[in-house]
Amino acid sequence: MSRAKPEPVQVVKQRRDSALKALIGGIPYVQWLGIQFDRRGDELTATLPFDEKLIGNPFLPAIHGGVTSAFLEITAMIELSWSMLWEEMEKGTLDPRALDAQHLPRLPKTIDFTVDYLRSGLPRDAYARARVNRSGRRYASVHVEAWQDNRARLFAQATGHFLIPTRQPLATPPAGAAPE
Repeated sequence: MSRAKPEPVQVVKQRRDSALKALIGGIPYVQWLGIQFDRRGDELTATLPFDEKLIGNPFLPAIHGGVTSAFLEITAMIELSWSMLWEEMEKGTLDPRALDAQHLPRLPKTIDFTVDYLRSGLPRDAYARARVNRSGRRYASVHVEAWQDNRARLFAQATGHFLIPTRQPLATPPAGAAPE
């Protein structure tokens, strides 16, 4: 019996990128803020491209604290959701082709979110990465850091606690599709 030929790595990458795109595409505020996510394997980096509408204090000028907080919280929630999706994709219990706007996992609900504003967010692009500290069946703790020009010089960081949504039935591949 011959073994099925594996799919080209680019096809797998495109499928995972489209799963991430579907995940973030379901959040209108992400589009309004212009937040983008860059995926390298299972690691995500969020980017908040500078836009004049993000300025809260035009005299400094500085990015609005609410925008900074939202950027951090969105990054934490997407990282948590992505880590759960990634685990299921790696186990083979979720086919990323089954994820689209109508078949997305529910996002975690914020229990609490504490932001430390370390310095003013300057009028330039901002970046953030989150780390899931603990994730159980019902609860998760996530730490997120944001910087602009230098990753060692954070302008904000946060810790959030989230309620994990109850697991929905696992997505199956569309009819006729080969499993990943």
